[in-house]
Amino acid sequence: MTEDLKTYPGIPSEPLLVVISGPSGVGKDSVIQAMKERRLPFYFVVTATSRPKRDNEIHGVDYFFISTDEFVAMIENDELLEYATVYEEYKGVPKEQVRRALESGKDVIMRVDVQGAATIRKISPQACLIFLTAQDEAELIERLKQRKTETREGLNTRIATAREELQRMPEFDYVVLNRDSHLDEAVDTILAIIRAEHHRTAQQKVTL
Repeated sequence: MTEDLKTYPGIPSEPLLVVISGPSGVGKDSVIQAMKERRLPFYFVVTATSRPKRDNEIHGVDYFFISTDEFVAMIENDELLEYATVYEEYKGVPKEQVRRALESGKDVIMRVDVQGAATIRKISPQACLIFLTAQDEAELIERLKQRKTETREGLNTRIATAREELQRMPEFDYVVLNRDSHLDEAVDTILAIIRAEHHRTAQQKVTL
């Protein structure tokens, strides 16, 4: 059933820009997919990346998979809200889709890495930043190992980066625990945060 998280009689509400972030292996993609499956009235941003598509991924759904040359052209034309080089590949958020979604009145859900979240905070202080985390560092490392998508060297680099990113939790507005086998709890917490944001007495319009 579709829920309406922001329409309440007598309570005006601005569309939100919700940034879901956290270290690799914490389950950001799983949380986003679970939110989509609930058929919630959100606009889910599709990130552009220059990395190769994995077998289980769909262009335009999981990411916009583009060439390095195309990505560089988008940077030169200032077409990205934020971008970064992540493990030697470009990743970024096209501006226009976010602006169109906000103008339509929909809450916008954006999944970015910790570095990207910091950039969004500078560009749009009104954004709501949510830090997704595992129960502890050991659980996070085990999840990264279970992926088996990288070389040993690549895995070690990703683990070291994840440890550094865990230290940046205080930069966010909220923290949500995504425990193993408790995905629905994490999603419920995020939805509670969104509801609360729509009940703020002093709401601010998102600017980009």
